[in-house]
Amino acid sequence: MTAFPRLQSRLADLRTRMEATGTDLVALGPSSHMAWLSGVHPHGDERPVMLLVTRDYAGFLMPSLNAASARQSTDLPFHLWRDDEGPHAALQDILSTCQANRPGLSVVLDETMRTDFSLLLLDHLQAPNRRFTDDTVGALRACKDAAEFDAIKAAHLLNDRAVEAAFDALRLGMTERELVQIIQDFYGANGATLEFCSVCFGPSGSFPHHTPGATRLERDMPVLLDTGCRLNGYPSDMTRCGYFGTPDATYTEVFAVVDQAVRAALAAARPGALARDVDKAARDVITAAGYGDRFLHRTGHGLGIDIHEPPYITATSETPLSVGNVFSIEPGIYLEGRFGLRLEEIVILRPQGPEVFSNMPRDLIVRPSVG
Repeated sequence: MTAFPRLQSRLADLRTRMEATGTDLVALGPSSHMAWLSGVHPHGDERPVMLLVTRDYAGFLMPSLNAASARQSTDLPFHLWRDDEGPHAALQDILSTCQANRPGLSVVLDETMRTDFSLLLLDHLQAPNRRFTDDTVGALRACKDAAEFDAIKAAHLLNDRAVEAAFDALRLGMTERELVQIIQDFYGANGATLEFCSVCFGPSGSFPHHTPGATRLERDMPVLLDTGCRLNGYPSDMTRCGYFGTPDATYTEVFAVVDQAVRAALAAARPGALARDVDKAARDVITAAGYGDRFLHRTGHGLGIDIHEPPYITATSETPLSVGNVFSIEPGIYLEGRFGLRLEEIVILRPQGPEVFSNMPRDLIVRPSVG
């Protein structure tokens, strides 16, 4: 009996997908795909390491240097190679064991794997038919199980507390970078690490991917906070907006439009709906309000081990949404030189519709402009 039953279950699910899609070989590099399927997080450098899976065999091409560490996470066989001999013989050995040395194999490549790893594998195969992981590992990862839900939920509940603490910490004259440090310290004190943090004071918010800097908080200034932590291997992600002082009429109006767009996208997110329909629901609200050209990005992205992963909620995506999908809904309006306003929820799709991970309201957060 394997010491890693959850991972054995995932391997069985992958083989079912391989059978359904006519896949002979799946090759994963040292990536989140490998971590999800095997629990192995190998050191990623120029030394080739791969997990190769067929319908009746699975094993690692593994540098000897990393074997002892990797062995703590898996009981799958290793095909070892040393620096003084190179990986070619070990790779040929695992391919022979996999019976993957026949012409025309249907091969799935990890799209996040180093190009030289992929080419090394392809050079050892005979005219393979290759594609990426969308309909195999990617499809399985897109539907989260109960343990993944619990991990993502815990990360978001901690993130709620961090965001509330950050808005409570607003002080006249503080810099964006200083608020980032407050958030990072909060995560660290609660057993998490900073995944990312974008603090935007005033006009900085008009840049959707603003890097926090030396901008200082002034009276009657908008604040956009997009941040996430990583807790027990899974991240959180949330955007909340507020005002340091008294919001003006334009800001209040734009806030209401963006919140309505979030609500429209939530209503459109149902099992079987296309990702583009969710994007359209949010975009139509913003366009009808006269700000269509100020919505500068897609409505959302998937979230799992990676902070960004499928499904992507874009205007062109024909992906049908499925129960268990986890993704963001985050429409925004960006008025250059004035402010940006984005509200973001991460949801899991249930049979009856989306369930929001955060417990923090999306209400406009107003803090008095005190020194």
